[in-house]
Amino acid sequence: MLVRPQKASNLGSVARAARNFGLLDLSVVEPGVLADEESSRLAAGADDVLGSIRRFGSLEEAVAGFPVVVTTSSLRGRGRVRNLELSELAGFLAAAGDGAATAFVFGPERSGLTEDELARASACLRLPTVPDFPTMNLSHAVAVVLAATRARPNDKDPAREEPTAEPWAPAGEIEAAIAHWDQALDAIDFYDTGHRERSLRDWRRLIAGRPLTQREVAILRGVANRILVTLKRQAD
Repeated sequence: MLVRPQKASNLGSVARAARNFGLLDLSVVEPGVLADEESSRLAAGADDVLGSIRRFGSLEEAVAGFPVVVTTSSLRGRGRVRNLELSELAGFLAAAGDGAATAFVFGPERSGLTEDELARASACLRLPTVPDFPTMNLSHAVAVVLAATRARPNDKDPAREEPTAEPWAPAGEIEAAIAHWDQALDAIDFYDTGHRERSLRDWRRLIAGRPLTQREVAILRGVANRILVTLKRQAD
């Protein structure tokens, strides 16, 4: 999943990398460029991937159906959700279960993902580049990450997480729970000192980064709903 790609040529290069590792579903968020003749040349046999790119107007919309959202970065940042090293990726995906659909999110070539976009992730994957030259070509980053997904986790590693017994909630349900809690927090004047957007971003990190099962999300929404119902009764 590419967010605001700036070069049409990268669409073809990424399509080829995706095809190399058996990934046929490529999405673009807020596309500022469209596939062209150069893209097709660089796709080099992956025209099926290039021609079936799905386009979305926002990252929230694009990841709504995915229970696992992995963003990528070459840098560590303050306040980010769980950080993963590349060597930990296979074990993390194994813990989600074989049926858990995963969205890998790559930011624009120059700026990377925003803090708000990173806050929507289950985990942020750190690419192990050297500090004095951290940024990678977009298609190279995609290839590195997809190659890591094909690694087999070490079954004898005691630190590896066990697969969750319940399915993880998709990002759309997580976002709905955050919206529900936003209403509840507003109702109790939690935002009376301002900084609503920053508080919501931190709240999103706290929830999205766990990640949560569908039952846990239902519990969170139940608590928020109880707050709203209780306040309404008191007002009446």
